Amino acid sequence: MVVGKHKKKTQIKIKIGILTISTSRTLDNDKSGAWIKKFSSKEGCEVLIHKVIPDHEGLIKENTLSSINDFNLNALLITGGTGISDKDVTIEAVKPLFYKELTAFGPIFTLLSFEEIDSAAILSRATAGIIGKTIVFCMPGSLNACKLACKNIIFPELGHILNHVNE
Repeated sequence: MVVGKHKKKTQIKIKIGILTISTSRTLDNDKSGAWIKKFSSKEGCEVLIHKVIPDHEGLIKENTLSSINDFNLNALLITGGTGISDKDVTIEAVKPLFYKELTAFGPIFTLLSFEEIDSAAILSRATAGIIGKTIVFCMPGSLNACKLACKNIIFPELGHILNHVNE
């Protein structure tokens, strides 16, 4: 099978949600979330929600599910809370909700991060999976990490992934 034919673009306008997980950020100073919002729009997606949520497992889980259900999202991009400190609980909140996990996202993100930040790449627990018919990406909160994930992994494959999710 030729990959080019297999990776046809989705015919729908992709509906995106953005959740920034942080106790120090607000919508006014959320550079990563603002960049994702702008980039998503540039890529032809419709951003329906952008919120900042504190580092609290229950709130992350609740806002993940309500964002997906209330806005019928095709994709939810979550930034922040993927590190290894005690307050980093995004993965603990979101991963149990996955119907299927995209197990290659984390290793590919780590590989690309290693090329930019060397061995510090091991500190990220970036992950992705499917909740219902929504693809969810959890990435670090730094602007550079969001740019790397969005430009090199998420948006080049988003339509392709959604085509499979909706089969």
